[in-house]
Amino acid sequence: MPVFDETIFLLLEGYGWLPGLRRRTSGQVAHTRVMGRRAVALCGPEAARFFYDEDHVLRGPAMPEPVKSTLIGHGAVHTLDGARHRVRKAMFTSLLTGEGVAPLVAHTEAAWDEAVGTWAGRGRVVLFDEAAKVLTQAVCRWSGIPLDPDEVPALAADLTAAVDGFGSGGPRHWRARLARARREAWLGDLVRRVRDGAAQAAPGSALEVVTRHRDADGELLDPRVAAVELLNVIRPTVAVCWFLTFAAHALHRWPEHRARLRDGDAAFAEAFAQEVRRFYPFAPFVAGKAVRELSWAGERIPEGCLVLLDVYGQNHDPGLWEQPYTFDPSRFLDRQPGEYDLIPQGGGDPAAGHRCPGEEITMALLRALSVRLAELDHDVPEQDLAISLRRVPARPASGFQMSVPSRLLTEQRGRS
Repeated sequence: MPVFDETIFLLLEGYGWLPGLRRRTSGQVAHTRVMGRRAVALCGPEAARFFYDEDHVLRGPAMPEPVKSTLIGHGAVHTLDGARHRVRKAMFTSLLTGEGVAPLVAHTEAAWDEAVGTWAGRGRVVLFDEAAKVLTQAVCRWSGIPLDPDEVPALAADLTAAVDGFGSGGPRHWRARLARARREAWLGDLVRRVRDGAAQAAPGSALEVVTRHRDADGELLDPRVAAVELLNVIRPTVAVCWFLTFAAHALHRWPEHRARLRDGDAAFAEAFAQEVRRFYPFAPFVAGKAVRELSWAGERIPEGCLVLLDVYGQNHDPGLWEQPYTFDPSRFLDRQPGEYDLIPQGGGDPAAGHRCPGEEITMALLRALSVRLAELDHDVPEQDLAISLRRVPARPASGFQMSVPSRLLTEQRGRS
């Protein structure tokens, strides 16, 4: 039976394409073609464990050029495997886990409290855009990248554009390419100036660590690749604006969750953040390349074949999650998800594999800002809050517009 190329259906159906393809398949492996390449689609915790085993699947060779030129950059850690990946990945985990998390959260809370004061009495503000600016300001302060206040809006727009265009064609995609090229040139010049002594990098900052990093071959990163990796520190942090906008959407639709967030219930804040990441669409799937002839669930996977792991389908699998299309943070109050269960940012061990090393920061920022959002006195005017699953990455159509009264909450003043 011939296998047809379904790239056009991927572009048309977005998050629903791979779950739909799997539903039409009798077995556990769905066969297809994408961008002219033979592919198989898998789903489930055991499939995730199989996918993230480098003896089975390598991520680097499967990364398509449009994603490299928008989301991650050419030569990025995402394109490496084996020892080269582990050495480069260690640079990220040293920055984005453990002691580095709390200072970034503190910078972000301060930037949020400062920004809220400017929203008051302005009429409608778009949370997606405002959150991107807050996160841009905070992550640049934290990472040691010099940035004047009047440069924040343009940088925030470029960083969100780089994410917004990776899964599309047309104008969004070309904006993403131009944004990445512009910011790689900017940061590449900064790296050169730090190495030449013309600019300073604070010891231990992301700027200093990436600029001085030596790869598995013992060599410094090429300035362009160092710029790519600096962007891969700050760009995913700014992308938390997607999750925060989803959190606002959830609190608007299900306002009963506000009280527990406002009351300082830390366990509930954790559960709420996890449920936002599970329920709302972010990455539709991840892809890798079969390193040799493989077999999964009794079906052959040829060497070199694309292997697709259905992220959105797994995060909404009724076999894993009771009533998966119901937003219910309580499901995580007595359940700590395993490494291969909840996979919005990949599966497995982030230190050893391709799971996003910024997941800890994503959770910390989402916890902190969801609480502040629940505390914020604001109105939600009539607008289009639809979230199309055909748009990758998805977001509320309006960006979540809100209006903040002229009076500010005492709590907001106290934090500024």
